[in-house]
Amino acid sequence: MSRIGRMPIAIPAGVTFAVSPENVVTVKGPKGTLEKAMHKNITLTVEDGQINVTRPNDEKENRALHGLVRALVNNMVVGVSEGYQKTLELVGVGYRAQLQGKKLVLNLGFSHPVEFDAIDGIDFEIVSPTKLIIKGIDKELVGDVAADIRAWRKPEPYKGKGIKFEGEIIRRKVGKTGK
Repeated sequence: MSRIGRMPIAIPAGVTFAVSPENVVTVKGPKGTLEKAMHKNITLTVEDGQINVTRPNDEKENRALHGLVRALVNNMVVGVSEGYQKTLELVGVGYRAQLQGKKLVLNLGFSHPVEFDAIDGIDFEIVSPTKLIIKGIDKELVGDVAADIRAWRKPEPYKGKGIKFEGEIIRRKVGKTGK
């Protein structure tokens, strides 16, 4: 049995959970609503304020889906109750971020500023000109947006310039050595 899949998911106060006959999961909470279609082989039930995920048999596909579906539902429950955030740091001379309305504008050493339009469910927060927080209730969407922003200037190994996740360690290289 899957160690992840068999763990029950506690439903926090203020969160409602519903499963349709087509196995579409809807989770509503104080921060918003998430909806996702799950695989038809996996069964989701609510007992004693906990969500239980079960599989019909021990076939390889069902074993793989068991832990996956449990993790996805848990991420939905945590997202609508607490939310998710990723912090990005801009390292480099002249690298800065600013908000213009709901649009994120980044100066990354290009001849033009890079602009990101606001996506539904994602909020940008500027802590300092070189620190950016991406917030939302959908863990997958928050990670995708953070990865898209980071892709504009990945950290390079010689000077460490670029956009990096908070706490990310950049392996540095020595560079040229003179005689």
